[in-house]
Amino acid sequence: MARAKEDEGKAPTSTRTMWKGAISFGLVHIPVGLYSATVSSGVDFDWLDKRSMEPVGYKRVNKVTGKEIAAADIVKGIEYEDGHYVVLTPEEIAAAYPKITQTIEIETFLDADEIPFVYLERPYYTAPLKRGEKVYALLREALRQSNKVGVAKVVIQTRQHLAVLIPCGPALILNLLRWGGEIRSFEQLNLPPLDAKAAGIKPAEMDMALQLIEDMTQAWDADAFRNSFALEIHKLVESKVAAGETATVVKVDSAREGAPAGADVLDLTALLKRSLEGKGAGAAPRGKAAASVTPLPAARKVTAKAAAKKIPAKKTATRKAPGRRAA
Repeated sequence: MARAKEDEGKAPTSTRTMWKGAISFGLVHIPVGLYSATVSSGVDFDWLDKRSMEPVGYKRVNKVTGKEIAAADIVKGIEYEDGHYVVLTPEEIAAAYPKITQTIEIETFLDADEIPFVYLERPYYTAPLKRGEKVYALLREALRQSNKVGVAKVVIQTRQHLAVLIPCGPALILNLLRWGGEIRSFEQLNLPPLDAKAAGIKPAEMDMALQLIEDMTQAWDADAFRNSFALEIHKLVESKVAAGETATVVKVDSAREGAPAGADVLDLTALLKRSLEGKGAGAAPRGKAAASVTPLPAARKVTAKAAAKKIPAKKTATRKAPGRRAA
């Protein structure tokens, strides 16, 4: 009954495996699948030609001449100073990509409350595969009882991520983290001192604030916080569908490649003993995995300005096919 109430209002579970591999710590490997833990509540509008109801995409346009150019004439460059770029070839970019491994390599364990919330980026569910339930439960319960989380590196779709494994109910959550250096400092902001007395707060003011917080405190209910704009748009769409105010648009489906299989589970007791016998036994696999990952190019730190500037994300030339659910 409690579980039914907990799941009420939540999006259905995603059972489509996004990634298959293994969680690794010491010499222990836990075969797992990765599943999406979130669903966007935003509204995604597709561009359509109102004359023919055909999808409208983006063009590759030279921003100076305004003319469309061919994909073969496009190169990728990184601005290291104002107006000055370093052009990289596809081969150089490919060489900098981290080697694709199917391992969530735990590098260290931390206290659960030690990672600031500002570093958390995107959560995924993990679930055991190929008779890995026992060792999966072992890691989950060990983390829960020790109040620890595992910090790991993982490569998903050619991109390397820093992540943290967090026990959450019966699941282990893989929450992607922002890298060190991606969080801006707040040192230059005009912030009050980190002390009530130093900030000029009177004891009576603090007491009233604490009382107000206590009066407004309630149990967490995620379903009570919804994207109101998305809800209104969904209602509008439903009313137009009911009234027959719809249009047919050609859909284009993109094929998705299947993920490779995960690792096998070896004898758990033996692996745990070997991992505990000495750091040397457990360090070899970790060092091997770390060596297979190519670090970010040093060219990004040519100048202090380049290091501080956020490199824009890659833009796709063609707009994603329409027909997606507006949520």
